[in-house]
Amino acid sequence: MSSTSEVQNQEPNQEPPKEKNAEQKPEENQAQGEEKDATKEEVKVEEKEEKTEEKKEDEKKEEEKKEQKKEKKEQKKESWKDFIYNPRTGEFLGRTASSWGLIFLFYLIFYGFLAGMFTLTMWVMLQTLDDNVPRHQDRLASPGLVVRPHAIDISYNRSDSSKYNPYVQQLHDLLQQYNDSIQEGNDLCLVGEYTDQDEQAKKKVCQFKRSNLRQCSGLPDASFGYAEGQPCIIIKMNRVIGLKPQGDPYINCSAKRNTPLQMLYFPPEGRLDKMFFPYYGKIAHPDYVQPLVAVKLLLTKEDYNVEQTVECKVEGSNLRNSDERDKYLGRVTFRVKVFQ
Repeated sequence: MSSTSEVQNQEPNQEPPKEKNAEQKPEENQAQGEEKDATKEEVKVEEKEEKTEEKKEDEKKEEEKKEQKKEKKEQKKESWKDFIYNPRTGEFLGRTASSWGLIFLFYLIFYGFLAGMFTLTMWVMLQTLDDNVPRHQDRLASPGLVVRPHAIDISYNRSDSSKYNPYVQQLHDLLQQYNDSIQEGNDLCLVGEYTDQDEQAKKKVCQFKRSNLRQCSGLPDASFGYAEGQPCIIIKMNRVIGLKPQGDPYINCSAKRNTPLQMLYFPPEGRLDKMFFPYYGKIAHPDYVQPLVAVKLLLTKEDYNVEQTVECKVEGSNLRNSDERDKYLGRVTFRVKVFQ
């Protein structure tokens, strides 16, 4: 009985501590929660402080960079200014006045020497040249032929004057210097003989009157036959200084077709008289007139509306006219087409 009573007495005595522990736990939890919140707030404050410090450091770095850039720019400006003119040393563009003076003196002497050498060589070369005759003219041993009107293809309608007037005008312009009134002031030369004037300072000019071309002179027919469908073509030989063709040169034309084409030549037989040779150049022979040959194409109605190809050559002399590499050496080809 005593043991049981002791046990009963102990049990109620032990229950109150359990209640105390239960009451203490929520208080401890609250305290722990408050401590955690405090630590979190401290961590947040520390992080904010770290971020602000980092921002400050970044701002300081940027300011330092800006200052460095400014310093570099200022240094560059100062270096350029010093390069252009340095007041401390008195240098201009990196050199002193005495240095610049020596450089200018050197180049003055150097280029003066070069100019003197060039002038001397040009003077020596000019002493070997003749003002009237080229020193080398081997490539012009034989002259070429040209035609007037200045066109390889001559095509027009004979009933429309506006189509052939440009051709007619070219012929009138060419023959102005051959007018009889002008040519009468020139000399009468020996027919068939060279007019040698090597020893004469002033070279005479042989007459070639426009009237010698007769039907192709533009005097009896101002249209040169273009209005009637029988046009005139004037052929001349290029000038070559000192040229004296051997034989009896003349112009001969032929049409490239099966049947021959009738033509008239003025002067007769298309002769290029020797009296117009040699030619002494523009300086010694300024008023020289070269001989001309006019060819009148006697086209018929059957020849109208058909292109006629005509080739003219200089023949009867030693002048070349069959060089395949140069189709204008001693010959010329043109085409004529007349519409009704």
